[in-house]
Amino acid sequence: MERISDENNPNLTKPTNFQGCRKFGQEIKHNRRALSVINHNLVGAKAYPCVVNKRGLSQRNECIENKQLDPVHRPITRKFAAQISSTSQRHCPEETKKLKPSVPSSNEFGDCIFIDVEENKTSLDQPVPMFLEETEVASEVEMEDIIIEEPNVDIDGCDTKNPLAVVEYVEDLHAYYKNMEKFSCVSPNYMDQQSDVNEKMRAILIDWLIEVHDKFDLMGETLFLTVNLIDRFLSQQTVMRKKLQLVGLVAMLLACKYEEVSVPVVGDLILISDKAYSRKEVLEMERLMLNTLQFNMSFPTPYVFMKRFLKAAQSDKKLELLSFFLIELAFVEYEMLKFQPSLLAAAAIYTAQCSLNGYKQWSKTCEWHSSYTEDQLLECSRLMVGFHEKAATGKLTGVHRKYCTSKFGYTAKCEAAKFLLQTQQQP
Repeated sequence: MERISDENNPNLTKPTNFQGCRKFGQEIKHNRRALSVINHNLVGAKAYPCVVNKRGLSQRNECIENKQLDPVHRPITRKFAAQISSTSQRHCPEETKKLKPSVPSSNEFGDCIFIDVEENKTSLDQPVPMFLEETEVASEVEMEDIIIEEPNVDIDGCDTKNPLAVVEYVEDLHAYYKNMEKFSCVSPNYMDQQSDVNEKMRAILIDWLIEVHDKFDLMGETLFLTVNLIDRFLSQQTVMRKKLQLVGLVAMLLACKYEEVSVPVVGDLILISDKAYSRKEVLEMERLMLNTLQFNMSFPTPYVFMKRFLKAAQSDKKLELLSFFLIELAFVEYEMLKFQPSLLAAAAIYTAQCSLNGYKQWSKTCEWHSSYTEDQLLECSRLMVGFHEKAATGKLTGVHRKYCTSKFGYTAKCEAAKFLLQTQQQP
């Protein structure tokens, strides 16, 4: 009988006697017990399928070679595998690590799976669900930090086919108005040079002219130009108290000639003044005013800025009426002369938006076309809110009565934006 060296050897020869077979069976039985011990040490419970650590197996072979346990190359039998396992446990115990039960060791077909313990440990230390949760939280924070800027609206795009809108020149026109408005402004202290007229008399005159303007059903541009002519004339010419009403009537007459298609006759103005002046006095004052102002009638008033800024605010009729109501209240007040026409217009629209919406609102489009930020409008806006609150209870109620009619949508009954007064800037 040939000597048996390996059960897996394809050249294995069958024994010729019974004693050899019995000995062969005993060897197989003994080797199977050793193989179960190997599987128990590596996996813990299951014998098959086995889980082999690639890195540990290579290092075990190196340890065996260093000890010169098997200097001659020989096939690995089950008995020899048991010897390798016991030797590696004695000399290299740190390499024999038990795998965690949660690691899958085989597939459904019972195939052996080679697992790198250290690589698998890294993946287990960072579970996938926790990683996804951290990513979602980080993305939410990043989205909160992103500030979406409000785009500027093209307010002239809808008027490209309207020749009266002059879309090609409108930006240049308003840039010119912005540069010229400083020449239409007067000193906020010009009343100091008047000996017989004061700011209270001016307020009474303008409040009365607002009612006259409404009675004659004149255009809005006419009222704005009338107030501008009065202030510019009084800032350059000393006037007696009894001539102050005449100055107002002549200023309205000149504004009508400049803006209106149908101009009131001089006789109608005399009747409005209860015949306090003659026709000759009216014509003499008209000549004096034109010469004093050097016939400069085309300075920009707050009206041109109001129309532009209302368009930028995408206003409706309610916002437009409330804005004009607030700026006409400002006309009566002498202290509002310190603000430029464009600032008055922007502040009136801003205050109207706050009153209607109940919160501060000044869009990027309004800021772009007006060139005023919200902080620049707050001082003027707070003053307008104060005028709005006392419009019905003060001595001069002409503007309030005008805007309490159905013609103006009962705009004066709108609540004032009182919250603007509660946010005073700290000095």
